[in-house]
Amino acid sequence: MIRIGLGYDSHRLEEGLPLILGGITIPHTKGFVAHSDGDALAHAITDAILGAAALGNIGQRFPDTDPQYQGADSLELLAQTLRLLNEAGYTLVNIDSNIIAQQPKLNPHIQAMRTRLSEVIGLPIDAISIKAKTNEHVGPEGREEAISTQAIVLIQSHA
Repeated sequence: MIRIGLGYDSHRLEEGLPLILGGITIPHTKGFVAHSDGDALAHAITDAILGAAALGNIGQRFPDTDPQYQGADSLELLAQTLRLLNEAGYTLVNIDSNIIAQQPKLNPHIQAMRTRLSEVIGLPIDAISIKAKTNEHVGPEGREEAISTQAIVLIQSHA
């Protein structure tokens, strides 16, 4: 059996905070306001995996009301999600994702994000797609108030 999952995340940006996407710290004057490290790409991928396997969502599994997740490494939450996926009898096949941000320019960092995610997830790098998009100065992403991410994953059963 194969299943598809869709994930989405968005975080507000604020001056002086770190900007982490795909496990990589991106040089920028603004970063994510978040309970965890705010890695919106990792969050969207995590939610897509949970959705594909009907295992709930990131807010249920790792609630922002739980102090243990304050400042949490989002790639560790993703690794925990992959263990849940495996226990449920599924394997991750591939990831396709979008990052919507007016600034900073993300194309120079995409390969590093793909490499880092490959290391954590255990997928070959050619099974991980990340595309950077601007919002043409429209909406909170276009006004540089937020960055949003989308991910779609394919999983297959072990049997």
